[in-house]
Amino acid sequence: MQREKRREQFRVPPEWAGIRADVAFAHHLSPLTRTQVRKMMRSGLILIEGEPAKPSKKLSGGEMVQVTIPPPEPIDVKPEDIYVPIVHEDGDIVVVNKPSGMTVHPGAGVIEGTLVNALLSKCPDLSGIGGVLRPGIIHRLDKDTSGVMVVAKNDDAHLRLSKQFEARTVEKVYLAVVVGDIKGDSGVFDRPVGRHPTSRVKMSVRSKTPRSAITHWRVLERYGGATVLEVRPKTGRTHQIRVHFKEHGYPLLGDRVYFLKKFPTHTLKSLSAELGRHALHAASIGFDHPRSGERVVYEAPLATDIRDVIDALRREG
Repeated sequence: MQREKRREQFRVPPEWAGIRADVAFAHHLSPLTRTQVRKMMRSGLILIEGEPAKPSKKLSGGEMVQVTIPPPEPIDVKPEDIYVPIVHEDGDIVVVNKPSGMTVHPGAGVIEGTLVNALLSKCPDLSGIGGVLRPGIIHRLDKDTSGVMVVAKNDDAHLRLSKQFEARTVEKVYLAVVVGDIKGDSGVFDRPVGRHPTSRVKMSVRSKTPRSAITHWRVLERYGGATVLEVRPKTGRTHQIRVHFKEHGYPLLGDRVYFLKKFPTHTLKSLSAELGRHALHAASIGFDHPRSGERVVYEAPLATDIRDVIDALRREG
């Protein structure tokens, strides 16, 4: 079946004034990369006020932008026989429990060992809308975040699920362990998040191209210097949960990017080192099934390493 081009248009918000066009558009058109956006601009697929523009053009704010996204190229990612726990599978979707340490799709410097490589060996008919390197992928988890993910097996499922993510009707629930005794029993963090102004590997609330980011949370357990939380992000920005809690003084235990320089107890320092990754697990995801329209919820059991950390905190009291 011949896939069609996708077209959309939007007006540049005032807060993007002074920002390079390729930088701003890469954020707006995620999951397209900045390199892909530059290529599209040079090919005339992104127009500003009806005219082609260089990637380095500084935006003024208020311009009308027309985007034509070409159909994806044929998948050229190599299938690999890698075990990934399957939570649910039918003709339209596959729901997995992604292990920590596994990258979702090939990217800069990573061409194998990813979730996409693993799934292609089991589901060779994954949707191609995600592009040549990320077939079937609608949303992502950070490499070191474990837990439940849904992947589309055909284009129709991909489009229907993507619309739900855009409309923020997908319900995601995470479990997190943060350093510090967080104030209050529940709350909401509402601060825009975007690319860090100086670090290529970080996100920040001080970004020059921030996007709305909302994180709801409630306390499940408290221990000496640590808090176990249920987290419900309303939006899905890169590193959103990690950045929000770090910015409010409660970084995730074990986070090697948004880390804590000084731990309140020796136990937490040791547990952080033993864990070796941030204590964040995608526990459940709920959405309308792309074919039946029925509301479905899928869960992934808590990862063993995070469960061991919580058990250790309980023993310490």
